[in-house]
Amino acid sequence: MLTLYPEIKPNAQHRLAVDPPHELYVEESGNPDGIPVLVVHGGPGGGCEDYYRRFFDAERYRIILMDQRGAGRSTPLAEFDGNTTQKLVQDMETVRSFLGVSRWILFGGSWGSTLSLVYAQTHPDKVLGLVLRGIFLCRPRDIQWFYQDGASRVFPDYWQDFVAPIPESERGDLVSAYYRRLTSTNELEQIQAAKAWSIWEGRCATLHPNPRVVEHFGHPHVAIALARIECHYFMNNAFLEDNQIVRDAAALKDIPGLIVHGRYDMVCPLDNALALSEAWPEADLRIIRDAGHSASEPAIVDALMRGIDEVAAKLDDDAS
Repeated sequence: MLTLYPEIKPNAQHRLAVDPPHELYVEESGNPDGIPVLVVHGGPGGGCEDYYRRFFDAERYRIILMDQRGAGRSTPLAEFDGNTTQKLVQDMETVRSFLGVSRWILFGGSWGSTLSLVYAQTHPDKVLGLVLRGIFLCRPRDIQWFYQDGASRVFPDYWQDFVAPIPESERGDLVSAYYRRLTSTNELEQIQAAKAWSIWEGRCATLHPNPRVVEHFGHPHVAIALARIECHYFMNNAFLEDNQIVRDAAALKDIPGLIVHGRYDMVCPLDNALALSEAWPEADLRIIRDAGHSASEPAIVDALMRGIDEVAAKLDDDAS
């Protein structure tokens, strides 16, 4: 089973001003002349982690990490004014142009798969390939599953902690109830709600309990951005039309693609990946039998590392 490459440091870091007040953090590592690959992080609002660089052979790939609006090292933190799916697609194009990249591979998981798919459907001529994990189609039923009724029956003990900040009278629409608290002028109420929201996700993300993942999700910097921006997006159906990604899947047919999905993914259930695979049969679907949702799970790591090289090999074949 493949494991992550050794740690590497960025060889270039950038700050790009986009629509005020947003400023994006972008970094490059690996080979400046290698195959460009953009890591598209989850959430929305999750930000990039340093270990994301380690999925790639630093001698072969030009590894680009970008923190989306309001997330990670982008500023202002947790800001959702002017923060929509369409604006994030626009930002990706801004980054691509700034870095002088003509086409790139997109490597995205969870919300990162959503955004990668929307970008690829909008700009198919800019995408060399897609390596996607933990597919999230952002349909209303997918949001309901994790934040209203579904995962709550798999993790009823964790669910009790998730709903604890919300009075019984408001639990019929938990996303709206959380939104009210996450936009409160009371900063203590905001951070308490953010940590409960984010820790729920961290607890459910792995097949086996992983304290490191839960600790990361519970960090105040991560939690406030993740919770506020996710809730903002989910209040607005992720700024997508009904079943938009599946509806527009024909735009992907000429793009080499790999779909990696844990069989026991409780954050984004497997039916997301199956629906995408049926609409995009040219992509290779890999169902990982001993994994949940997180990119850090060993079998997911192995599948993604093999997958990125397989998609790159297809590019070599096409060029020869």
